[in-house]
Amino acid sequence: MNLIQAFKMAFKSISSKKTRSFLTMLGIIIGVASVVVMVSVVSGQNRRNMEYYEKMGDNKVNINANSYTGQDMDQILNDFILRLGDLVVGITPNVQAWGSEMIIKYGAKSYSTQNWENWEDMVQVVLGNDQYGLCNNYQLGGGRELSYLDIKNENSVCVLGGGLKEKLFDYTNPVGETITVNGMPYLVVGWYQGKDVEYSPELDNILLLPYSLNRTINKNQTISSWSVKASSAAATTQVITELDGFLNGMFPKDENGMRQGGDFYVGSDNKWQEQMQQASLMQTLVMGGIAAISLLVGGIGIMNIMLVTVTERTREIGIRKAIGAERRSIIVQFLIEAAVICGIGGIIGIVIGCMGSLIAGKFLLQGMILWPTQSITIGAFLFSVVLGILFGMYPAVKASGLQPVEALQAE
Repeated sequence: MNLIQAFKMAFKSISSKKTRSFLTMLGIIIGVASVVVMVSVVSGQNRRNMEYYEKMGDNKVNINANSYTGQDMDQILNDFILRLGDLVVGITPNVQAWGSEMIIKYGAKSYSTQNWENWEDMVQVVLGNDQYGLCNNYQLGGGRELSYLDIKNENSVCVLGGGLKEKLFDYTNPVGETITVNGMPYLVVGWYQGKDVEYSPELDNILLLPYSLNRTINKNQTISSWSVKASSAAATTQVITELDGFLNGMFPKDENGMRQGGDFYVGSDNKWQEQMQQASLMQTLVMGGIAAISLLVGGIGIMNIMLVTVTERTREIGIRKAIGAERRSIIVQFLIEAAVICGIGGIIGIVIGCMGSLIAGKFLLQGMILWPTQSITIGAFLFSVVLGILFGMYPAVKASGLQPVEALQAE
């Protein structure tokens, strides 16, 4: 018997008992569909989280440092960053105006920094330098960044985040227009493209001012927060190490573990990305393992039904062996039949899993289009076929071991 005949016989056997064949496939269908949906959801969630961090900016080092003795940490850190050379491409103060309410107006439109009832419209006033966009992964949509002279001369200029630009100016170009902040005029010199991070509109509702205005905007509150842009992921780790060592030297711990002269924190979002990837991988493995239980149950069902098939076809097996059929051909025939059942079940499961992924993306991930990757679908199909072969092996071997005389006498 050649393989083509074996496949024809397998399909004939399956089609002759459609209901039983479908019920046999059901465990495989449920298992494959579950694996596809679960892995797709976890992958989609991980992709969304990674997109968030990418929009926040890769290779970004966050620094918080306070000197209790009144040292100018801004100048100290800038001088130290210069010593790091090509490891760093930019540094900016990252100061937020948290004081009294600030009202931003343009014409009849008005927005507040303390609109807690409608936080999606709340504006965040930030103070930075000419490298603020670079360090915080903002892309210019028009105009220019703040300049060195804007900082030095304390110019009343600003750069708008994409969200604030749309709120104040809709689709018109705001460059050259003047807005007011608590009645004081500020010239718009540029605007950033929107990051469009879901549930984080504050990232786009920013108003960037020169940090040299800190003494008037923040009543000369000490600058204690900076963002540093490293040149690469490897450089990020080295920059964190260098900064940590430098600040540890400035603010050493005493015998009680308390820092002297100040305190600091140095960290990077890269670490959170790595931890999130590890957590997602673990979640994928756990959920995939749970779904695999359905596949194993389905495999047991395949073994059971193949044993029933062997019993039903005992006389057929006896006739084939009596006319010279080899054990190998009997084994191949039953293995192909088990593999075909599982393969068909796997295909149906993949189709259901694809539809389930789309539905899950719509309701669980706020409309995100989830579509299983090619590797997931091919892997699920091959796994279902292999499962059929593994669980079909025992019935196939049992069938091939029947003695022709005993098989022909079976009722």
